[in-house]
Amino acid sequence: MSPDADLDLDPDPASGLRARWSRALLAARAADPRESGPAPAPVPGPDPLPYAEDLLARWAEPQRRYHSTAHLTAVLDHIDALAAHAARPDLVRLAAWFHDAVYLPERSENEERSARLAERALPEAGLGDASTREVARLVRLTVTHAPEDADADGAVLCDADLAILAAGPERYAAYAAAVREEYGFVPDDAFRAGRAAVLRQLLELPRLFRTPHGVREWEAAARRNVAAELTRLG
Repeated sequence: MSPDADLDLDPDPASGLRARWSRALLAARAADPRESGPAPAPVPGPDPLPYAEDLLARWAEPQRRYHSTAHLTAVLDHIDALAAHAARPDLVRLAAWFHDAVYLPERSENEERSARLAERALPEAGLGDASTREVARLVRLTVTHAPEDADADGAVLCDADLAILAAGPERYAAYAAAVREEYGFVPDDAFRAGRAAVLRQLLELPRLFRTPHGVREWEAAARRNVAAELTRLG
């Protein structure tokens, strides 16, 4: 899938997302380890939809310009495209839902607060403790976007989140502009310095992408885009 889809507009951004959340949560719950012995009779778990509504409300908050439901949709689409590389793709999808669920541009601990939200919400939604811990771990990984080589699920989530970096010039420019809008309260000089630091951190990674698809299709374009934006920032 092309990263140019990252900012596509949908007249109803929540359309289809509720169903995607429900499928991921139900599949993850079904895959949770069971106690040994005869399979227990199925017990209905909590309705997934109230949790979807809470998350969608968070993703639609007015301070968001890039980190919106369009970004969530794009990340989920990229995860679908990369799912063959994941060990538990439905946990990766749940992590995508939570990875920017708490997002205040003026705060620096959004990923940690998002992970804690997952740790509170997912057990209540019927997910097992081990799976909840894994989702929270994946969310925290989006601080650095630097999964270990053997971390297949971390690689898929990070690649899906960073795919916008490989977009075409117009789409990348729209992404950069949306990020600037989110930080509209920051003076230009301070924004340029902070944004440049983030971009340099990305370029210092040995690889921006870890899945075979990401390395093959996105790495070179993303490095060109990031380096060009860094030059523009001065």
